[in-house]
Amino acid sequence: MTLYLLSAVLVFVFSGVLAMAGLGAAFLFVPLFYYLGVPLAEATPTALLLNVVSLAFATINYWRGHLIHWRVGVPVLITAVILAPFGARLTSLVDKNLLLGMFAAFLVFAGFMMLFYKPKKREQALSRGVEISAGAGIGGIAGFLGGLLGVGGGNFILPVLNWMGLDAKTAAGTTALVVVFASLSGFLGHATLGGLDPLFLGITAVMAAAGSIVGSQLMKTKISSAQLKMMIGILLWLIAAKMIFDLVQ
Repeated sequence: MTLYLLSAVLVFVFSGVLAMAGLGAAFLFVPLFYYLGVPLAEATPTALLLNVVSLAFATINYWRGHLIHWRVGVPVLITAVILAPFGARLTSLVDKNLLLGMFAAFLVFAGFMMLFYKPKKREQALSRGVEISAGAGIGGIAGFLGGLLGVGGGNFILPVLNWMGLDAKTAAGTTALVVVFASLSGFLGHATLGGLDPLFLGITAVMAAAGSIVGSQLMKTKISSAQLKMMIGILLWLIAAKMIFDLVQ
C-alpha cells in the first residue's frame, strides 16, 4: 500500500510539472518506479501507459489549435507505432544492467536537450521525399527505443521536426501526437507479455490524468517554461548519475 500511495503522489506531481512544460513524464517514471522497488518489466509498460494518459490531453489541445502537421507527422507516427512493440518485446530479453545503462545514457541525452537545445526554424523547405524518409527514420528509431526503454521518444523526434522546418509549437504538437500512439503501441507490446498489476496501473493512470489537467491549468504560474526545463534537465542528470553510480559498484 505504501508503494501505491507514494507512486500516486509522485505521478501526480511530475505529470503536473511536465504538463506545464508540455512534455510527457515517462522518462522520469521508469527510474522513479525502479528505485521504489517496481521491477523494470512492470515499470516500463506502466510509464508508457502514463505517457498516453497525460499527453492525450495535450494532443487534443494541439489539434484544436491547429498545431499538428499531419503531412510530416503521419510518416513518423506509422514507423514509430510499428516498431514500438518490437522494442517492448526485447525488454525482457536484454540484460538488466545493459538496459539500465542505456536508460542512463538516454537520461543524459534528454537532460542535455532540456538544458541546451534551442529550436531553430529551417530557412529552406525540404523536399517531400526527404520529409518522408527523415520522418520515417526518426519515427522508427524513437518507436523502437521508446518501446524498449519505456519512454515516448519525444526527445528524439522533436529536434528532427524542428530541423525539418516546423516551428516550435507545431513541432511540439506533432511530437505529442506521435508519442501518444507510439507509447500506446509499446504498452500493448508489453501488456501481451503479462505480469502487470492492474491496481497499480489504474491508480497511476488516474493520478497522471489528474496531474496533467492541474498542470495544464497552472500554465500561467510564475515559473517559466525555461525555468521548468532547467529544473527537469538537472533532475534527469541527477537520476542518471545515481543509476551510473549504482551500475559501477
